[in-house]
Amino acid sequence: MQTNNSKEKVRQLQNKLYLTAKKCSSRRFHALYDKVYRDDVIYEAWKRVKANQGSSGVDGITIEDIEASGVNRYLTGIQTELKSGTYRPLPVRRVMIPKLDGSQRPLGIPCVKDRIVQMATKIAIEPVFEADFKDCSYGFRPKRSAKQALEVVRKACNNKGYYVVDADIEKFFDNVNQDKLMALIELRISDRRIQKLIRQWLKSGILNGNILEISELGTSQGSVISPLLANIYLNTLDRLWEKYGLTHGILVRYADDTVIICKNKKSANHALTLLQYIMGKLDLKLHPVKTKIVCMWDGQEGFDFLGMHHRRMTTETRQGNTFQETYQYPSRKAMKKMKSAIKSNVNSRSLLVASEEDLIKNLNPKITGWKNYYTTKTSDKWMQALDWYIICTFTRWYNKKHQRRNHMSKVGYVRSTLYEKGLKRMATA
Repeated sequence: MQTNNSKEKVRQLQNKLYLTAKKCSSRRFHALYDKVYRDDVIYEAWKRVKANQGSSGVDGITIEDIEASGVNRYLTGIQTELKSGTYRPLPVRRVMIPKLDGSQRPLGIPCVKDRIVQMATKIAIEPVFEADFKDCSYGFRPKRSAKQALEVVRKACNNKGYYVVDADIEKFFDNVNQDKLMALIELRISDRRIQKLIRQWLKSGILNGNILEISELGTSQGSVISPLLANIYLNTLDRLWEKYGLTHGILVRYADDTVIICKNKKSANHALTLLQYIMGKLDLKLHPVKTKIVCMWDGQEGFDFLGMHHRRMTTETRQGNTFQETYQYPSRKAMKKMKSAIKSNVNSRSLLVASEEDLIKNLNPKITGWKNYYTTKTSDKWMQALDWYIICTFTRWYNKKHQRRNHMSKVGYVRSTLYEKGLKRMATA
């Protein structure tokens, strides 16, 4: 099963499909199913699923179990099921993820086999739809990122973007109309075996304890294929906005997170009305509380998007001149999440026996990840605050470990020791 240069072969296949789809926007693809179980596609799908890790599904089989029993044997079995038409997905396992506000977010975890087949299907069909996706969409797409979306938002706000429609789609993944989604898929893919696969995943249901829940609405948040399906569904929004909404404002979308940057309040109101109309066409609703129009004019208001808070502030040049500029820095929610992660990775009872070197080794990759994402030219103040929080958290850990009563003593000693031992900084030096 293991193929040489599977990544390159898959890239060539995807490039060919993309160019073919791009050449003719009305072309429907009728022979994609055989691409799903190709040796190189299946093996590449396995590599990506393995890289993403994740826990087991309802069958209890883990990635480690598959490696122990033989990867080639397992992948060959999947191929056989796909070729013979006997493949049937299992229900996804419901897992509740706690949120910072105390509520919980439901996630569905498919079994490893289903994740591999979904990834292989995604490899085969994604280039076809990628040819149709609009430039305003940045989420879960090849060669696109949240940083790119944030840069577009920053430039649009600086270019007389005084009003922003901060939109929140209410329970998007739970409310996707499956029939409309399939109709959108069928516009491009006429291969009934591919259609059947996707329909099976939509109808496989969620196992919540011992209760199987099957809904006519929604796509499981947490499955491999869901982000692509979300983009297919919301591409209708992007397409209609490109046709009717560009005069009102600039739309930037990352999956179901959407903002529209407008030059005045009148345009913002029109944009919100049009957005509500399009949501109605998609059988979706905007959250009545979380969706709002934000005035950026005087810097009194700001909005959160992709973990960043955006607010106009006064900046002074070296010559003493002042001008308004859009600042981007970690949102309160993002700061709280990072502080919670720092605390759990340093200052907990179970870690009192650990060494400073071990704590630094575990924390440094997180610091690097946060720094790469949250650092902007206007975020240094918040990065310094996080550096100080890390030092304070380590100091509390140090004093507890050495049974000191004053939990904030030795802060200077701890700081110099940590940096000598290789602790990374959030703020630029």
